[in-house]
Amino acid sequence: MKRNFVLSLIGCLLLATLAANVARQPLAPRPDYAGLYRDVARLDVDTRREGDSLRFYLRLPPPARLGPGHPLRLTAWPSYEARQPLWQDSVPRRQQHAIPFPDGVRLSFCVAASRLPTGTVLQFNTTLPDAKDDYQEPTTTAWLRLTEALLARPFVLVDSVGQPLLRRYVQAGESFGVDSYGLYQPVRWKRYAVNPTPALPPMTNPAAMPAGPRTLPVLDSAETRPGQPLRFEEPGLYALRVGSRSTRPPVLAVLMAPNRYPELTTAAELIEPLRYLTTSQERKKLTDAPDPKRAVDRFWLDIAQGNQNLGKELIRRYYGRVMAANELFAAHKAGWLTDRGLLYVVMGPPPSVRRLFDGEERWFYPEAGLGGGGVTFSFRPRPSTFAPDYYELVRRPEYELLWYAAVEKWRTPPTALTGPNVPSDLPAR
Repeated sequence: MKRNFVLSLIGCLLLATLAANVARQPLAPRPDYAGLYRDVARLDVDTRREGDSLRFYLRLPPPARLGPGHPLRLTAWPSYEARQPLWQDSVPRRQQHAIPFPDGVRLSFCVAASRLPTGTVLQFNTTLPDAKDDYQEPTTTAWLRLTEALLARPFVLVDSVGQPLLRRYVQAGESFGVDSYGLYQPVRWKRYAVNPTPALPPMTNPAAMPAGPRTLPVLDSAETRPGQPLRFEEPGLYALRVGSRSTRPPVLAVLMAPNRYPELTTAAELIEPLRYLTTSQERKKLTDAPDPKRAVDRFWLDIAQGNQNLGKELIRRYYGRVMAANELFAAHKAGWLTDRGLLYVVMGPPPSVRRLFDGEERWFYPEAGLGGGGVTFSFRPRPSTFAPDYYELVRRPEYELLWYAAVEKWRTPPTALTGPNVPSDLPAR
């Protein structure tokens, strides 16, 4: 008993020392999260509950660098706006189980669940310890807010060879699986009817916006044998559960996307995102054309006044943003249909992003306001079972003129590739 008391006392002293070291650290600068919305390869993260631990799965894009001088650091923050972490640690290489793959290095490690209370915000980082902390580089940094559902879910989606998918969308017809911790259990799924309506402009009166359905109709459902691969041909929203019907196991919503999502391959996929720039009559004319894809090319060429190079650049720029939004903001519907996708496509990647303690995001465009001034758009989190990462734009009537100005930049050749619509990867012309 005396030995146990001594060990307990040593443990308490170590914890007190760690807390004191954290308390003595200088306050960290508030990070700007804009870098995380760049259209580049990114550090992806997923989780699975394993008993009294939470396992993290990471994919580091190439060229991934881990080892001496490039540790994998994990920092726990009480909120996005916190200036001081709860704790920070490095994950030893012997605990990473790193495996190189063509799409980057994949690794996993466990953290005791007792260190991860609900609401904790985790930062994963593979940069040098003395790197600038306020800039978020998506190839080396990822953030994850731990919700109750995330802390409880005992399974992870995997691809056809058993590696974690690390995404919440699956292409229709793509084979994938559910890797559950513990005993093999059946997987139950339901497909829900969802109306994939596009986001409305930022000046829309919230009172005039249609209310969403209180419940989603179930189109079909089934149960599969433990370990059986899944393959759904019908696009839509699927909810997966692992466990018996007598319990209420965690739910994971998966967007079953058509064709080659997040890419755009069909005429309809090219025409639909143009609703942010066009009238319904213009889109109908494109859809009814004998060759809709050629009609889309003509639409952009007309904007470019016959300049083929400018027309090609407009096509690459606009649809590049649509595909990036699909990847970044996929929820219960395609990413470009969401509120954040709306601004991302028309206004461009936000030059500055702040996340508040409650998860609210504020996107700041320094030159998008009338007269060249700055403007801020706020997105409030509206999580649900089927869309845990969904955000809703705070709409205001004063956005009307600047929104029409942003749209007009796409429709006017002299300004189509200048001003705040130009993403950071291309120079202004």
